[in-house]
Amino acid sequence: MPVRALQSGLRFHPLRALAEQRGRLALFVPVFLAIGIGLYFALPREPTLEEWAGLAVLIMAGLVAAWCLPEEITPLLGAVVLVCLGVIVAGHRAANVAAPVLSYRYFGPIEGRVVKIDRSASDALRLTLDQVVLQGIPINRTPATIRIALHGKHGFITPEPGLRVMTTGHLGPPNAPAEPGGFDFRRHAWFERLGAVGYTRVPVLTLAPAAEGAQGLVIHRLRMRISAAVQAQLPGDAGGFASAILTGDRSGIAQERMEELRRSNLAHLLAISGLHMGLLTGFVFGLLRLGMALVPPFALRAPIRKIAALGALAAGGFYLMLSGGNVATERAYIMVSVMLVAVLLDRRAISLRSVAIAATLILLMRPEALVQAGFQMSFAATVALVAVFRWLNDAREWRGKIPRWAWPVVSLVVCSLVAGIATAPVAAASFNRLAEYGLLANLLAVPLMGAIIMPAAVLAAVLAPVGLHGVGLAIMEPAIAWILAVSAHVSALEGAVMPIHQPAPHVMPLLSLGALWLILWQGHARWAGALVMVLAIMSWTQSTRPTLLIAADASVVGLMQDDKRTLSRARAGSFIAESWLRSDGDGASQADAHARSRFDPSTTIVHLRGSGFDVVHLAGRRAAEHLPDLCLPGRIVVVTVQATAGPCKLITPNDLRSTGARAYDMRYGQLVMRSVAQARGHRLWAGP
Repeated sequence: MPVRALQSGLRFHPLRALAEQRGRLALFVPVFLAIGIGLYFALPREPTLEEWAGLAVLIMAGLVAAWCLPEEITPLLGAVVLVCLGVIVAGHRAANVAAPVLSYRYFGPIEGRVVKIDRSASDALRLTLDQVVLQGIPINRTPATIRIALHGKHGFITPEPGLRVMTTGHLGPPNAPAEPGGFDFRRHAWFERLGAVGYTRVPVLTLAPAAEGAQGLVIHRLRMRISAAVQAQLPGDAGGFASAILTGDRSGIAQERMEELRRSNLAHLLAISGLHMGLLTGFVFGLLRLGMALVPPFALRAPIRKIAALGALAAGGFYLMLSGGNVATERAYIMVSVMLVAVLLDRRAISLRSVAIAATLILLMRPEALVQAGFQMSFAATVALVAVFRWLNDAREWRGKIPRWAWPVVSLVVCSLVAGIATAPVAAASFNRLAEYGLLANLLAVPLMGAIIMPAAVLAAVLAPVGLHGVGLAIMEPAIAWILAVSAHVSALEGAVMPIHQPAPHVMPLLSLGALWLILWQGHARWAGALVMVLAIMSWTQSTRPTLLIAADASVVGLMQDDKRTLSRARAGSFIAESWLRSDGDGASQADAHARSRFDPSTTIVHLRGSGFDVVHLAGRRAAEHLPDLCLPGRIVVVTVQATAGPCKLITPNDLRSTGARAYDMRYGQLVMRSVAQARGHRLWAGP
């Protein structure tokens, strides 16, 4: 980093520096809006009515001051207003989506209307139901939507949107984080208005045909009909892949294929997001423009570029509707729409200003998207690509040395490399792993999406009304087979996935703000952003994981020993245990992590020592019988049944019920505890 340039930049007076950025300050609007949204989600409790009123007054005062005070101060006041607005927008959205959440374990009759069909991580078919009826629960306390996984023998019905079904099953509130500061599924479910999740092992029966429950589900039913038609034409994995990219329905893809796509960094091809929307609208735009250009009398008199933009906008809107309108697709369509509207207004279509407008609209509509990996990865890739290609476009001398025929290949390599580097930190922080050969897989697979699959999808859509959609699907099939073959081969390579440990909460915000400052700010002071990024990465490498973790139901305990976590159980609490190992950056299975304890998997007593801890985990109905001999001073005893206290530090299910999962560390010889309840605070989605 040029230190002299940085020092020279930092000598600028702040107001003078702001004045020099006057033409680019609009790019910072979504940044400060996002800071406000992030602050709301980081609050330990919901703001009071007086605090909400104070924020509103602060916004009004900022706007008045911006009107009255010198122009040089306006950007600073605008930043304050945007941060306050971000807090209010996020709070309003959280309150607006409020719906009942089941507060206890329920077993009994379940009735509802099918609104979504997908698959769980265990590859079980999963139904999302609305218009829910639960025995003994009043309507005003019944969740708006629930999700049940179908285990055991099923197949008595063919699930489809609108079908009213009934079964008997187990339900509970959405899962709390597996550890303090971990992924909060309850928060995610709150914004999805998902009030309960569970499973059933008995048959699901039809109460009313899908036609009777079709109100409000016309588009979704159309999606599923198209998905069924695609999978009938292309059976197997190819049909499941085609259905996913055309309609967003992933229920036809086996979990084994999904895992291969994740390990090869090709899972993004299934998400109907920026890549698909961009390829589709770009192809339609080019096709319409070329078609009109072939008619010279019309091309000379009509604004064919704007007509093509309108056609692409309509095609993108239909694709959004067909895909189910999920957050990722909405985000992609807004970004594409901003760019196509720029074409209609004779402005530059692809620019940082267009990206900033799209980001602002998304944050105002769905502020919760800020804390989701899809939003972060999408905009990280988009901002980086626009910035890099703008720089390449300006560097004409360097560009002139590359033959024109080689530019498509160079562009593909640059796109994959830049997008991969930009999204790598987000992927590592969100999924705790990096695909080592992701660049190779994307170079081999992505070109087929643009050159064959998406054009063939448009052809299938055009020919569908006359029953010839099979022509387009037949063209897609070999390309999809190639992508699946690439994912299978790359995922099987030795070292295909590198485990990454979870960073501290401040790392990703610092890294993101540093990168944005480096890209958006003009002048030598921009290099301060690179310094912030370096500090964030250094902080990541120094981040430590909790020494002792205890599951919320006391089913499993994990103690860090010699930089590896030893688990007390080989099978119990598998979801939680695997989550801990992923966050540790440990690629071991639960069974392997338990083997480190050198205890037999069937034993009821597991004794773990290390890192200053002496921990005993007792499991089973007769666990309390062993307490008199094992509950010694200075020892932590975790037991899965209720027991009376002794000289040890005893942790029972009742103790964990109010705190959730716990994490313990030893600091300066003192035992320090942090719980899920402390980390999450008193929030709308926290539950009772």
